[in-house]
Amino acid sequence: MKNTYIARQAILNEKGQTIGYELLFRDSPDNKFPEVEQDIASSKLIIQNHIHGDIKTISMGKLAFINFTENCLIHKFPLMFDKDSIVIELVGQEKPTKKLLKIIKFYHENGYKVALTEYDLAPHWDLLFPYIDIVKVDIEKINTKRLLPAVARMKPFNVAIAAEKVETRNQQQTLAEVGFNYFQGFFYHQPEIIKGQALAPIKAQMLQLLSETFNYPLSYDTVAEIISHDVNLTVGLLKMVNNVTTGVRVEITSLKQAAAYLGEEKLRQFVSILALSNLTSETTDEVCKQALITGKMMFALSNKGAFKSVSDLAFITGLLSAIEIMLKLPMAEIVKTMPLAQPIESALVTHEGLLGQLLDITTTFILGHEDLKTDGSLEENLAQFSLEKHVVQKEFLEASQWCQNLNLENLSK
Repeated sequence: MKNTYIARQAILNEKGQTIGYELLFRDSPDNKFPEVEQDIASSKLIIQNHIHGDIKTISMGKLAFINFTENCLIHKFPLMFDKDSIVIELVGQEKPTKKLLKIIKFYHENGYKVALTEYDLAPHWDLLFPYIDIVKVDIEKINTKRLLPAVARMKPFNVAIAAEKVETRNQQQTLAEVGFNYFQGFFYHQPEIIKGQALAPIKAQMLQLLSETFNYPLSYDTVAEIISHDVNLTVGLLKMVNNVTTGVRVEITSLKQAAAYLGEEKLRQFVSILALSNLTSETTDEVCKQALITGKMMFALSNKGAFKSVSDLAFITGLLSAIEIMLKLPMAEIVKTMPLAQPIESALVTHEGLLGQLLDITTTFILGHEDLKTDGSLEENLAQFSLEKHVVQKEFLEASQWCQNLNLENLSK
């Protein structure tokens, strides 16, 4: 039986907060919930092996939006999940049938949230409104002005509207005015470029901190000096020291001592987290999480086979991979402000070199895409570098769990 592998894409509210993730299943022709010729036992096995055990890890403790066909709903596959952990995404329907209405009503009465995807404004979908929670709209296919009458018809039933394929924050703001509640996709696309924008001093300081943290050998004096200029960084560093102590009270007398106590490896990781948290203070923390997962995954994969020679550079490259979205500036402009090693700069700007290939493979896998930005398919590149999909999937799950355990929300308070 062919395995499936899971990627994800975040779904955000109007405040830029992640409310859940749509899970994307590879190796399925239609990118839908896997069915094996209506073989219920085989389908259940796929669920148990690849979804059920890791659902909380994959969705970072948020709602998991999972695609189900009518046939899967009839076979009661969603009942294997806690009703509070998933949203049932109905896919593959051209119009509602009596059978579909009956099964959707069943899940609604049992407390499951249901989302209607591929919504095309047709009035025949209105009969589902009393039993669904979300309508998803592909804004590349539907003119949002045409949506207004449908929004009015949904309102009595408190149906939320989610926009798919949102590319910029300006789009998100406009859609919110129309009545959209959730947004999917904007931070995975090229950021909007604001001409003439310069880095604010605090952001320049964060980039300096990131760069300094990944110098070899690391200078505790320099890192402590940079941190001392910002109260939030100082408090964050002390919280981290407290997090790594195991019941032993440590009296910290200086920031240099705090930095040295963490040790080089933990200091590099944790200071990066603090810096990224500060960089994302004006946007969604989802970007920060994605960058952390990319960095952790790249570091893990760099210790396997062909990528060992770039292992020391892998973590920071992954961390910085989303920096242009955070700062709303082109990557080529940002790297000019940072004293980065040439392989890191080339990887970030053009995906060149061994490090660039590792970055491309990692981000392509995470986002559920089939083809790399540089050349070839994901499958071809994994084979080229002797990386097995189940190993890459394992590292993705472990990186997600690591990121969740960091408890970023508390670190920034």
